[in-house]
Amino acid sequence: MDFELPQELADYLVELDRFIEAEIRPLEREGDNIRFLDHRREDARTDWERGGLPNAEWEALLGEVRRRADTAGHYRFALAREAGGKGGSNLAMAVIREHLAAKGLGLHNDLQNEHSIVGNSVGAMLMWRYGSDAQKDAWMEGLASGTRHFGFAITEPEHGSDATHMETRAERDGSGWVITGEKTWNTGVHTASHDMVFARTSGGTGDADGITAFLVPTDAEGFEVVEYLWTFNMPSDHAHVRLNGVRVGDDAVFGGEGRGLQVVQHFFNENRIRQAASSLGAAQYCIDESVKHAKARKPFGKALASNQGIQFPLVELQTQCEMLRALIHKTAWRMDRHGTFSASAEVSMCNYWANRLCCEAADRAMQVHGGMGYSRHKPFEHIYRHHRRYRITEGAEEIQMRRVAGYMFGFMGQAAPKGVKGGD
Repeated sequence: MDFELPQELADYLVELDRFIEAEIRPLEREGDNIRFLDHRREDARTDWERGGLPNAEWEALLGEVRRRADTAGHYRFALAREAGGKGGSNLAMAVIREHLAAKGLGLHNDLQNEHSIVGNSVGAMLMWRYGSDAQKDAWMEGLASGTRHFGFAITEPEHGSDATHMETRAERDGSGWVITGEKTWNTGVHTASHDMVFARTSGGTGDADGITAFLVPTDAEGFEVVEYLWTFNMPSDHAHVRLNGVRVGDDAVFGGEGRGLQVVQHFFNENRIRQAASSLGAAQYCIDESVKHAKARKPFGKALASNQGIQFPLVELQTQCEMLRALIHKTAWRMDRHGTFSASAEVSMCNYWANRLCCEAADRAMQVHGGMGYSRHKPFEHIYRHHRRYRITEGAEEIQMRRVAGYMFGFMGQAAPKGVKGGD
């Protein structure tokens, strides 16, 4: 068993670092762009007069980064070669996402907007896997280049974690559908031409089958953004959307009638392992910065690093990082070797633990850095606020643990994955 990174991947990390230094760091220093990254970041990024949405200048700057990354051949890394990408594996994406997050805040990687020079591109991946030929023709280039996106409308006001208890309905009407219902935490709708709306088209409450995904134009009659919800981490582009008898044609169906839950689960597994790697990288950054500060800071005439009260909490966090890194790499490798759905329990383990670990590491970094750690002049409060979200929005950690328990105790209707023992 070889735990060394493939040489090709290690070389690519060096290539990415060179690109960041040559193209992205100078952009950060251009004009007053640093205001989006220094202590002014939350205020600079937020359009307080427009419902707390991301500032247009901030989003334009991220768009320029994506353009440069795409021109350099990095942005589409994860996509299939046939889709214009480099066929990046789950393992490669996990390593890259951790590597970029471990560099701290910067235009190279900012997960508040799910932004990175190596695009997560889950929308493009779903389009390539589930879209019709006509949908691919219309969408793939825009999704692949990061110049276009669609919203993702699954969560409902009364049904957060259980997607099968869905009150949004789509009824047949001639050659099309009429959709009625409400969605919340509907991210990115403010700049999206379409919203991927999940609605029940058959079956009953709680059934896994009978849920269909629709690509709904956001300017369709009856499509209403009720409000944008302000959050712990601003800016916020999470909308509460109401669909008042919105009419769409059969060409709006995405992934096949009644197969929407498969689309959702594919999205979850691909996204969660990458997001777990990002949380691991952010946690490692917090630990590394705390160690550097503890070695340099000398209150009462000796370095903070000489105190076991400083050492031991950071040792525990570093130990957890090392164990989590091994699990993430193993899980991503298994997904590459045996398919996206082959490691569902392990993906949940990685995800809930990484998000919790990142919050603990950011909190400890604040404590080690004292008053400055608590201030916005250090990035730890930003990291904490952002990654605290993932303990809920990527599937609440309790739901992730429940999913693992389902495999352990045989409640999932299938054999437990290797290494996860089943019950009687």
